[in-house]
Amino acid sequence: MKIKFWGVRGSIASPGPNTVRYGGNTTCIEIRTDNNELIIIDAGTGIFPLSQTLLSEMPLTANVLITHSHWDHIQGLPFFAPNFVAGNLLRLHGAFDPVSGKGIEHVMAVQLQHSYFPVREDKMEARFEYVTLVPEESIQIGSATVTPYLLNHPVINFGYRIDANGKSVFVTGDHEPPLNIHEPGNAAYLEYQAMVDAKTDSILQAMRGVDVLIADCSYTEQEYAIRKGWGHGTFNSSIQYAVGAGAKVLFCTHHEPTRSDDALEAVFQQSLLDNPRPAGSPQCRLAREGETYEF
Repeated sequence: MKIKFWGVRGSIASPGPNTVRYGGNTTCIEIRTDNNELIIIDAGTGIFPLSQTLLSEMPLTANVLITHSHWDHIQGLPFFAPNFVAGNLLRLHGAFDPVSGKGIEHVMAVQLQHSYFPVREDKMEARFEYVTLVPEESIQIGSATVTPYLLNHPVINFGYRIDANGKSVFVTGDHEPPLNIHEPGNAAYLEYQAMVDAKTDSILQAMRGVDVLIADCSYTEQEYAIRKGWGHGTFNSSIQYAVGAGAKVLFCTHHEPTRSDDALEAVFQQSLLDNPRPAGSPQCRLAREGETYEF
């Protein structure tokens, strides 16, 4: 299986001299099975440079898994170059939106309104299919079994586990570890904590034994203290997930857009010092735009 990172920044694209090493594009991850089946996780601005590399593979079937519908995870979809070429198929997978009452097709419909984009869907030459997923119900994409898991974010967010040919990867999308909304001593604290513990256990079970965990590491612990409820994880929380799940490799991603590459490396190194790991623990790495990892 091969993973390539095309966008690793969170919230807003942040190109410039301070982000050249790790990249400024928002979330997009290319995954290839050993049979060369193409799966794309999220369609942030990173999907545009990815799409330029796919033009030599046409006719193309691209299975795109959307973790959630915030702009930094979908804003590149209208610029996905194969959309404009006949014979290609874009199959978009994602969650039902309880607010709009619509499935994943709503993501394209909103972006391609004439007020926001000059080309309507019916003017694009490729064929589009929409697959609305159900939590913990697996689907098959070629040799890959894809299972969505409901994680914690202010909108519906799927984490995806992909298993193929005995290899596995789990991508969290944007995820804040579940937390107790009550203070200790509150009458509801213990009951709510039991729910938090059960949800944490179910998340760890979903990640159990993966070769690669790609996780939201937006904040340091100090930053998180004033950002609780924003829907993002920390370096510490993701390292703890990787250790608890027995993952082999952790890639920290969704880098804070105001953080320079130097600052990103500094907070990452501090997080490793804060979380000493015994022998055999996961290898921890910073996701870098353009990097390929094959296993």
